[in-house]
Order: sequence, then C-alpha cells, then structure tokens
Amino acid sequence: MNASDEIIEKGVVVIEGARIVAVGHDALMSDYEFEEMIDAHGGIIMPGFINGHGHVSMSIFRTLGEDIPNRLQRFLFPLEDRLICEEYVRKGAMLGIAEMILGGVTTFVDMYYFEDEVAKAAKEMGIRAIVGETIIDRIAPDAQLPYEGMIHAKRLIEKWRGDEWITPALAPHATYSNDEAHLKEICEISKELDVPVLMHVSEMTYEISKFREAYQMSPVQYLDHIGVLNDKLIAAHVVYADEADLELLAKHDVGVVHCVAANAKSGRPVSPVDEMLKHGVMTGIGTDGPMSGNTLDVIGLLDQVTKVQKINAQDNTVLTAREVVEMGTILGAKAIHMADQIGSLEVGKMADVIIIDTSRPHLQPIYDYYSALVYGAYPQDVVFSMIHGQIVMKDRKLLTGDLAQIIKAVQKISGKIKAEMVEM
Repeated sequence: MNASDEIIEKGVVVIEGARIVAVGHDALMSDYEFEEMIDAHGGIIMPGFINGHGHVSMSIFRTLGEDIPNRLQRFLFPLEDRLICEEYVRKGAMLGIAEMILGGVTTFVDMYYFEDEVAKAAKEMGIRAIVGETIIDRIAPDAQLPYEGMIHAKRLIEKWRGDEWITPALAPHATYSNDEAHLKEICEISKELDVPVLMHVSEMTYEISKFREAYQMSPVQYLDHIGVLNDKLIAAHVVYADEADLELLAKHDVGVVHCVAANAKSGRPVSPVDEMLKHGVMTGIGTDGPMSGNTLDVIGLLDQVTKVQKINAQDNTVLTAREVVEMGTILGAKAIHMADQIGSLEVGKMADVIIIDTSRPHLQPIYDYYSALVYGAYPQDVVFSMIHGQIVMKDRKLLTGDLAQIIKAVQKISGKIKAEMVEM
C-alpha cells in the first residue's frame, strides 16, 4: 500500500523490534539472520486495517432496541446515564478490541466516557489506539456538570501523551453539543499539546437545520468560520457536505472517517465519499459504535463502502476496489494523521502486519488482489495479526487476552442491562 501501489509476489517483510526494516522479494531471506520466520502459506501479507471512528465500549449494548425509532433516546442514553462506569467501559472495550484484532484491525480511534479505561484495555491487549474523552454540554456518565469532560480530557492527555501505543485526544461530541467558546478552547489545547481532536460533524438533519437557521452556514463552514477547522481534526461521518464543504475540508487537511454501515442502518443519505476523494479529502473507514454499526471489523465494510457509492451514483466504475483498500489502510492512516507511522508496509514504519488466508473457496481463484479483499474476504479470513512488532493473533487465536473470559464478563453485564430495562 505504498505510493506506487506495489504488489510483490513471493514477498518478504523483515521486522526488527517494532519496525519494518526491509520489504521485497523472497531473495531477502538470504540477506538476514532471523530468529523467527512466519510463513503466510501463499496468503496476502498487508498492513493492518484502521478503524477511524468508534465507541468500542458500547459493545455491551449491541443488538439492543434494533429497528425502532428514537432508539438512542429511548434506550442508549438512559442506560448510559444509569449504568456506565469504569468497569463496564473497560470490559466492553476488551470485547470490542478482541473482535477488532481477530478481524485484522491494528489501529482504532475511539471516543467515549471514562476513556482512560479504553486506553488501558488497548495497551493491555496490544492494539494501537487514539482515545478521546467525550466533551459535551450536558451531564454525562463521568461528568456531573456540562463540559466537565474537559477536565478528564486534560488528565487523559497528561497520562498518555508520548506513549508508543496510545495517542490521547480531545473529543468534543459534536458541532451541535459544544458551544463556540469550548470549541475554540479545545482547538487551542490541541495545538499547544499536539494532540488530535475527534468530533461528529455534519451527521444529523437537525444539526444541518440548526446551523442553517442560526448562521446561514453548514456545520463545516461554521467550524471554519470560528477557526477550528484544521489538520488536528478527525471528523466522523460527514454525511451532509456540498462542494464548498469539501473544498474547506481539503484546504485544512481535515481527516474524514466514513461510517457506511452505521449511516445506512440509521437510514441517512449516502455520504459523498467519491467526491471527497476527488477533492483530495483524506477519507478513511470507521465502524462507529457496536450499537450503530454492530460489527467492529473494517474488512467487512470494504464492499459496503464501494457498493453503496455505486448505487448512489448508478455507476459501477465509482470508487474502485483499490481505492477502498486504500481507505482501509494508507488513506485511513492519513485521515487520522498517522501516515508517517502506519498504513503501509514500508521501511521505517511500525510493524502492523496482517495475513489473509486465501486458500478458502470464496477467495479462489484470485486475478486481482484488491477485488478479492473487497468483494470476497471476511474478517474470519484474517489468520495472523502483528501490532508494533508484537504478535497478537495467530491461527485465529487471540494471544493477548482470554477470549472466553472476556465474553463471559460481558454476558454478565448484559444480564444487568436486561434487568434495568424492565424498570424503564
């Protein structure tokens, strides 16, 4: 997934410590003395996938209240207010991280409450993460006052800044749930401390109406107007965006994360991804939370991304398989402002490497690797995952956590959630 879209048959990746030191043909094996050789058995060796937006701890609410109107207001928000605590966030994160590792995700971006627990779970299970404490204009599970998340966010940054695995971030919930003063303050802190900003942008119809009525602007134009549209921002969703918005996003090097499954499931319009790419907007792929998109693997979203765009454009040439794989890897890395470290198998980059087993019937024969990945592969086809030079999954076995115990812990929580719902 380098700049020249190079595909190496009978390829070899040489890793020392946490980084890639050589990539080339199998002749490389005679140039190095190695402690361990991992045979891909003819599979696809590639960079790990990047999940650019999610709320991993919401895995504890997965499949709750599906296909009904106002499910967030009726179920999720009240349950979060009553139940969410450090323990539930951590155990939900462990479950979601296990799913991501098994599905070939090697980096994820997360925003939620008690986000320090997500960071600890990610570090323990050996996955790279950008974690942002939610800042919102109301009382929240970990905030007794509006905007108290600012205090927690600063503590999170102080604790994790400089960590090799974890990048702390500020996470104002959305354009409509933070006022101008706080958005400006968040922007200044992000510049001062050199940390990302995670935010839902141009996602909701009422969001669009609010900014049109109040400012005669789109949310993207409003962010630009108040001076907080910049290269620290990772904007999730961006469902509603016109030509002027796309030009602003590209001009300011804003990363955009497209959440196709969550958007489709919510019945929202199709995000203009093809136009984003044509405008040079760095656009990656995100699962959103497990209550919204349900699954947390990126490989399962690849064909959804391109097929939905093709349907919307009524043009089968829109958004090719190669472009979609880029969105899941190197372009996704650009969207989260980490392309100098991850997203491709290149010398000097972090050793975040996965292997796709191509011996399965649904992946044979292969004439085009990109098409095989996008239109044929499943998360279960990922048989090996290395993150930061550490093997975290091999032969479909999670090596950094007890999967049975993780599932058992969440099942116990689900029983308490069911009991709470009876009282609602």
